[in-house]
Amino acid sequence: MGNPSNLGCTTHRKDARGTTATAGADLRVIRLAGVESETRLGFGALHRLLRPFLDRIPGLPVPQRDALSAAFGLTDSAPPDRYLVGLAILNVLADVAAEQPMLCLVDDVHWLDRESCEALAFTARRLHADSLIFIFTARREIGEQSVFASLATLRLGGLAAPDAKALLASHVAGYLDAAAVDQIVAGTGGNPLALLEITARLSPEQLAGVAPLPAQLPAGRLFDAHFRAAIAVLPPDTRTLLLLIAAAPADDAPLIWRAAGWLGLSARTAQPAAEQGIVTRDPQPGFRHPLIRSAVYADADPVQRRLVHAALAGAYDSVGDAEWSAWHRAEAAAGTDEQVAAELEAAAERARARGGFSEQALFLSRAAELSPAPVTRAERRLAAADAHVISGDPAAAEVLLDLAAADVDGRVARARALRTRAVLEMFRARVSNVPAMLMEAVAELGDRDPRMTWDLLFQAMHAAMMAREHVSGTTLFDVAKATATAWHDPDAPVWSGDLVMVGLARRVAEGHAQAAPVLRTALARLRGAAELRELGIPLSVLISFATDEVWDIESRRELTERLAAVDRGQGALYALSLTLLVAAQAEITAGRFAEAEACYAEADEFFAATGFPADGAVNRAQLFAWSGREDELRGALAGIASLAEAFGQGHMNKMGLYALSILDLGLGRYQSALDHALTVFRDDPPSAGNLVLPVIIEAGVRTGNREAAAAALTRMAERARDAGTPWGLGLLARCEALMSVDEHAEACYRESVSRLGRVPVDLDLAHTRLLFGEWLRRGKRRGEARAQLRAAHQVFESCGAVPFAERARAELLATGEHVRNRATPAGNELTAQERHVAVLAAGGHTNAEIAERLFITVSTVEFHLNKVFRKLAISSRRQIAALIAP
Repeated sequence: MGNPSNLGCTTHRKDARGTTATAGADLRVIRLAGVESETRLGFGALHRLLRPFLDRIPGLPVPQRDALSAAFGLTDSAPPDRYLVGLAILNVLADVAAEQPMLCLVDDVHWLDRESCEALAFTARRLHADSLIFIFTARREIGEQSVFASLATLRLGGLAAPDAKALLASHVAGYLDAAAVDQIVAGTGGNPLALLEITARLSPEQLAGVAPLPAQLPAGRLFDAHFRAAIAVLPPDTRTLLLLIAAAPADDAPLIWRAAGWLGLSARTAQPAAEQGIVTRDPQPGFRHPLIRSAVYADADPVQRRLVHAALAGAYDSVGDAEWSAWHRAEAAAGTDEQVAAELEAAAERARARGGFSEQALFLSRAAELSPAPVTRAERRLAAADAHVISGDPAAAEVLLDLAAADVDGRVARARALRTRAVLEMFRARVSNVPAMLMEAVAELGDRDPRMTWDLLFQAMHAAMMAREHVSGTTLFDVAKATATAWHDPDAPVWSGDLVMVGLARRVAEGHAQAAPVLRTALARLRGAAELRELGIPLSVLISFATDEVWDIESRRELTERLAAVDRGQGALYALSLTLLVAAQAEITAGRFAEAEACYAEADEFFAATGFPADGAVNRAQLFAWSGREDELRGALAGIASLAEAFGQGHMNKMGLYALSILDLGLGRYQSALDHALTVFRDDPPSAGNLVLPVIIEAGVRTGNREAAAAALTRMAERARDAGTPWGLGLLARCEALMSVDEHAEACYRESVSRLGRVPVDLDLAHTRLLFGEWLRRGKRRGEARAQLRAAHQVFESCGAVPFAERARAELLATGEHVRNRATPAGNELTAQERHVAVLAAGGHTNAEIAERLFITVSTVEFHLNKVFRKLAISSRRQIAALIAP
């Protein structure tokens, strides 16, 4: 719930709590309120929310336990992934809610630290079949980019006149004049807080209509002035105590009173404010309303602010909290102070170590402000900008880069600033400008830092491959040429992806023959590595390009399976989403469309869970093509074109054209298939440039354009032999069969069947059998043709490749064979999520293991399994395997 005018969020939240009580719901209610002074305290709000349940942390799965412990500073582990923290919260709260249904009320989310916001929003989005409710309130508009934007939202306006009058009648004793009430309601715009505050300060005569109302009733900014006026008449010591409370954490009474003692203040000092209803003292000191806290801090004299921050620094120092002692010492500083700035820089590093990147950015930004030396100030601002990028706040990063620009000194610092600006462009999905920005940074750096130069080229090459024809200011070839010959660390871990990137750069700059050995070696090293990790650019993206280039389906399947396990364990949901998209392509190639759809559906969920704006249809273009779902494919292609134009991602266009050529091939629209594939062929991008070669050869033969087919076959032969894999050589044999005009075709077809049968490429094997069967039928060898066509038809029909199944069916009918329509297999009525849960359950996974794998709760797993049992009319998970093919 939210709006920019504070129109009743708190009242509605209280109403929700009261309604559940009235309805007889036995709810445990926990509350968290955002506090302005803690906006940058990484995971601080989350720690306050879970404080009553910290004893549940040891019972979490190890990765979640470690992530939450690191986030709360309980261990010295590496920075946790925030989504793994979110999953840990989900499981802690779901565990508590399983004992007693729970309502979590979170007020003023605009004042929560970003890490807590992201974790809580993730948790709320993953609720499904749990006895847990979240209500979030904000006094600011929740924008489309907010992590809460995808949640159901109630935007509040002022109360309607009848409701406003009823509210006044229920809170005001004595007579209320109708005309006075109308004036109050109109003057406040129906703001519930304003209605109650104003009537509390009007005299009985004014409420009864005997005395006139003020000319202007407090509303909006005037309402803030109303609070300020009430504070201004308090004794000086009381105002100082209020300022201390406003500057301190909201729920740390011992700290507040310890700091108050430094200032010679006590609980009695708060009495005048308590009598005015400005503060509450039970169970701890706090303000009756957040607006009062804002007014107290904003209106305070700067000298008084520094005084209370000095007291808070001493209070934190007395309990050994060096980070926040340094922060409050910085707030107490009247000018630059390198000693305090250095303390803040050290505190920033400790915040980074536990994953508090917005807190790190806060400390570094303030350290920069306190830095007397311009160069040091610029370095700290650049570091703060990097922290803001990691925390997901590009606007703040850009401000710091602009502030640092005047003081940046030296080529390394300038290159670093350019790199951060390029990363911001990538963050905003504006890829086209990124390669040129990074190449400018490379030129600025020269030979001063070879490792940094390689990192810049690595990122530039990735961006250029994604942007393709949309690259501006440089070219993919120029970037690839620089990358192919650049120094890179020979001792870098295998999972860095360095060798894969060298191979891809050579593919563009030097040709496939020079790239293939490098890519084969890189993939072999990855498969032989004891461990894989994600670092920077998701490794699955590089694996996708590399395995397409050398037709290595086995490496793709093995590495994506391992990477998915790594991503799940780390809670790296964005990387996991991309890994699942790559895995889906492998499932399509294997003729496992249901499994591919499960990968896509899971990726959709994780994109949504991370707040990433992704169109699931766009990712399914190849699935739509093979399935013959033309309308859906056209819609996906329109989305691809829109995204490519808006964000400069040309790679998506090329993959879209490949998908369209597959659909046309299946439907017998050979000229159209050839036209689309030739567009890709001429540009010859990594990945798509290889995928279209068999399409061009088949469509070229069908249309009589043997010149185009021959050019594609020449390229196919060179590359397949360079690759030396069963998939590549099997496709080459099929293409050679198509181009043969004599009996050599049969040997090629049989070679293709043999080679493709060794690897999980059922769709391509069936395609070869279809073409072989067609060739045999034309040669009047009907019996042999039927065997090939039956096998092809069975694969195409079972997986749902409708256009190709129809082609095989038509050929079978032409041989005189009757073809029955296949019954719909059991399990097709399951949703993708239900099927995924069912397959895992059939594979022997426990409910807890399934929940951890899919980032859901055990209750949600049970919910899905119950639906599976009902739809399949079974009563045991042992029966699932017989009904659903894995």
